[in-house]
Amino acid sequence: MILVTGGTGFIGTQLVRKLHAEGREFRLLLNASRARHAATLFDFPVDIVEGNILDDESLFRAVSGVHVILHLENAQWWGRLRDLERVELNGIRSLITAARAARVGRIITLSHLGAAPASAYALLRIKGMVEEAIRSSGLAYTILRTGPVFGPNDAFFNHIAMQIRANPFFFMMPGRGEIVLHPIYIEDILDALVGSLSVIDTIDKVIDLGGPEYISFEDLIRTVMRVSGAGRPIIGVPPYLFRWLTQFSSRVLPRSLITPQWLDLLATNHTARIGNGYQYFGMRPARLEDTLLTYMRGRPYARMLLARTFRRRPRVL
Repeated sequence: MILVTGGTGFIGTQLVRKLHAEGREFRLLLNASRARHAATLFDFPVDIVEGNILDDESLFRAVSGVHVILHLENAQWWGRLRDLERVELNGIRSLITAARAARVGRIITLSHLGAAPASAYALLRIKGMVEEAIRSSGLAYTILRTGPVFGPNDAFFNHIAMQIRANPFFFMMPGRGEIVLHPIYIEDILDALVGSLSVIDTIDKVIDLGGPEYISFEDLIRTVMRVSGAGRPIIGVPPYLFRWLTQFSSRVLPRSLITPQWLDLLATNHTARIGNGYQYFGMRPARLEDTLLTYMRGRPYARMLLARTFRRRPRVL
């Protein structure tokens, strides 16, 4: 039995479908509202335990009889610092306690390239502390560190396309755009997560993963402009000023496209060895621009911008 947390998120939804297609036995841990959403999200029956990773009673019910936990619950795209600490850090501590009591075999989770407990950036610091808690838990583990994930409903590349539509005259870029990123396609992430279930070499490993190419942030912006058909002059803005603008917009708008965590990913270079995906999982990662062309061209990003910006923030667990 496999337990999946965060099973209705961007990656979790596709992971659940892949597990079902492969005939694997799994259950989801979801709060009441997400459990109702799952009923319409999946066209097949799903074993759901209602609750969350901060509720001891529901958590122990969820881990009973489980041999592997695929832990995807996070608050990285919408949460403030206190949400990150509560959902990610306190959440993993509760999950480890329950997993040890239920004699769970392994925890498999996603992290970010550059995660470190001593990082100056909140998202990477919290992710590093989560990794440290898992490594010292006494449980077997697999931690997959990735670059930004792209796919039809991602919250990074699609947000760039929405930001481009927000201003018809120019695009404000944090810094000079020289930061090097290592994006990876969601299908490759899914192959790695499911592959980790059976590849022995991934046990007790922290594995860095990325796609087949490195790209600077400025080149990434120009790629999104080219693919989505919306060219703009690019104006570099000092990172500290961009963070001030982000804090202001997050207080004015119900849900800002740019969050401090979003900027944390652009603070320093984040890359992995290109051959890791093939070495561990035998996969040939998808190229960025070729894949963006399959879903980004012609999408109504102006309408998506309005819907996303004025949508209510998710409720904390």
